[in-house]
Parts: sequence; structure tokens; C-alpha cells
Amino acid sequence: MLAAIRPTIRTISPVFSMKPLPRTMMAAVIDSPRKVYLKEVALPWPKAGEVLIQIEGCGVCPCDLPVWEGHGRTEYPLTPGHPGHEGWGWVAAVGPDVTNVLVGDRVATLSQGAFAEYVLANSEEVARLPASLGTIPFPSAILSQAMNVFQRSRVRDGDRVAVVGVGILGALLTNLAASAGAEVIALSRRPFTLDLARFLGAAHTLSLTADPEQIIDYVESVTGGKRCKVVFEAVGKQTPLNLATELTAFNGQLIIAGYHQDGLRQINLQMWHQRGLEVINAHTRNPQMQLEGLELAVEAATAGKLDPASICTHIFGLAELGDALAMTRQRPDGFLKAMIML
Repeated sequence: MLAAIRPTIRTISPVFSMKPLPRTMMAAVIDSPRKVYLKEVALPWPKAGEVLIQIEGCGVCPCDLPVWEGHGRTEYPLTPGHPGHEGWGWVAAVGPDVTNVLVGDRVATLSQGAFAEYVLANSEEVARLPASLGTIPFPSAILSQAMNVFQRSRVRDGDRVAVVGVGILGALLTNLAASAGAEVIALSRRPFTLDLARFLGAAHTLSLTADPEQIIDYVESVTGGKRCKVVFEAVGKQTPLNLATELTAFNGQLIIAGYHQDGLRQINLQMWHQRGLEVINAHTRNPQMQLEGLELAVEAATAGKLDPASICTHIFGLAELGDALAMTRQRPDGFLKAMIML
């Protein structure tokens, strides 16, 4: 985690010292596979229901990689600032009929185009960040996703919970479950993320490189043979899904949080039946639910139940977006999530 990025109180927005606003801004442009450059473009202006946000930072999401690498039917060049969709910053201007935010408010946005100095967002795609959060980074989309996944569970104080796969999402789920008072067992292949899981409150950690039977035996020893009431599968692969099934207790919840995108899956339906598992596919693309998840993330962070800074391990400037994307692909030791900071 980035120890340097901790909350500091800043109640005066930097946009107040920048009037009038500039006519142009710098934005990152992906114009061919693995090629990114900065371009000066006209500053957009908000119409009715829109908000102009001066970007403070934007998370680099693994789902940004396909358009950077040229997979699928990507048409180049991308719109300046795209595909950045985890931005936060300060409201610089508002269009007519906007009532939920004011100029100077610090906000997070789900709008695309945030790999730029400014981004235009629908006012319904932003959530206010209270002053108590200071300058803590707030990568919107992943925090919203984590909250929406966690909301699908019934994790309570004293529950035993397993998180299979401590990547970005798994780390946040570990944090949320531990904050709810659960006894969390975190499993990951990387020692670095197991250390992070302990920092975020996991009571037990175990390497996913161990033999599956050894993992099952360990979890049974920890839980008195009952296994876990709630299991989050946060990898998106066949083998972790199999293991997550094995670790779920009778009448427990198996929550599929990992994004399964590389083909069909086989499931042990007999075990699902025998144990009476409640199986939940926790992904959502519903825009309203994404905004609700973002607002819940703000509440959780404000209450100290969610630590957004814990997943932010590497900082890059806007001109270094290509390097940030390359590192997101390589995932070297000690890396979890890159942030573009302006």
C-alpha cells in the first residue's frame, strides 16, 4: 500500500485559484496498440445536467488493457482521455439544472475520459467526497464494484469468511469483511498481497500455491470442520472456483466476484445441491447500481470501514500512462494498482 497517500484535510478547492478556466487541456490519447501520447484539446463545457471535473487522479483498471493492447475491434485513435473511468477530482463548473454538487466540491466520477486534466460527467455519475477524506485517492469504479459485491453477502460480526484471490477486488473485500467483524481467511498466490491482507484485517492467510487438499484441511482446522459461511471467489478462473466451492459451509454463500471471461466453466453441482449453497453472481453493469455502490463506498471510507489507499501501490503522471498500463499487465512484485495523478 502507499504509505505516502494518507488523508490530509484540504477544504479549499484548487479550482478557486484558477479563474477563469483555461480554454484547453491536456489529455492522453491511445492512437494505436501500446502507443500513448498527450494531446492538447479544447476544454469541454458542461451542458444541462453535466459537471466539469478537474481531475486529481484516475485509477488504471485491468479492463483498460484490451484497448491499449489492440484486442477486439478497437478503433483508433480513442477519444482523448479514454478509457479512464476511475477518476476523482474537483468540480470546476456545472451546467444548468445541476443541484447535487457545487463548484469546488471534491467528487468521484464513473464517467469515462478521466485520463485527462478535466473530464465532463453526467451529474448522476458523480458522488461527493467529504472533506474528512482529505486527499486520499478514490478510484471510483473498483470501489463501487467492491461495495456492490459485498452488499450481496450477509457477512456479520463473528462470521468466518474466505476470500479466494487477494488482488485489487479481493483486498477490498478482505477489508470490508474484517471491518464487519468477520474472521477472514485470505488466500493468494503472492506473498505481497498476503501481507496486505493481514494489514487489512485478515485473521489467517494461506498461499494458493499450496495443494488444494492442504488448503481445505487448514480451513477445516481453523473452522472446527464447519468451513466458511461466506466465500468470495475473486480470481475468475476454474481452479479457484473449485476451491471456493469446497471451502463453503452447508447453507453458506458462494459469491462469484471474479470476472470469468476466458471460456466455459464446470461446476460441482452435486456439492452445490448437497450443501444447499446460495450461489451469487455478484457482478453488475447496471449504471444505477454502480452509482449506489460508489455512494456506499464513500460512506464506508468515511466511517473507516474501507481503505481506498491500501490498493494504490504505484503513482504515475499523465504522460506516463503507457508505463502505468505496461506495469498493470506485468504485475511485478509489490504491485497491485497504478494511479495516474495530476
